[in-house]
Amino acid sequence: MKTALLIAVMALMTMLTRFLPFMVFRKRTPAYIMYLGKVLPPAIIGMLVIYCMKDVSLSANPFGLPELSAAAGVVVLHIWKRNSLLSILAGTLLYMFLVQVVF
Repeated sequence: MKTALLIAVMALMTMLTRFLPFMVFRKRTPAYIMYLGKVLPPAIIGMLVIYCMKDVSLSANPFGLPELSAAAGVVVLHIWKRNSLLSILAGTLLYMFLVQVVF
């Protein structure tokens, strides 16, 4: 019974966080929210890239080649296809291949 109640409360809170902005900004979305919607996604992606690359050692073998190669593959594929999901999936597969097979 406790588990079902816990799941119900978590579902309700999740739904509330999803629906609350639509309930608060029914008529018109403020300019600062529109601005945040434009600048936050690239900023978050940039922070994720920095976080993922922070422990890469450029002074020890393999000198960061798997990480840099996969990142370059993501950039090239994204510029070519303009599909984030495809770029991230291909970059992950390329990195795993390089780490497991090549290096």
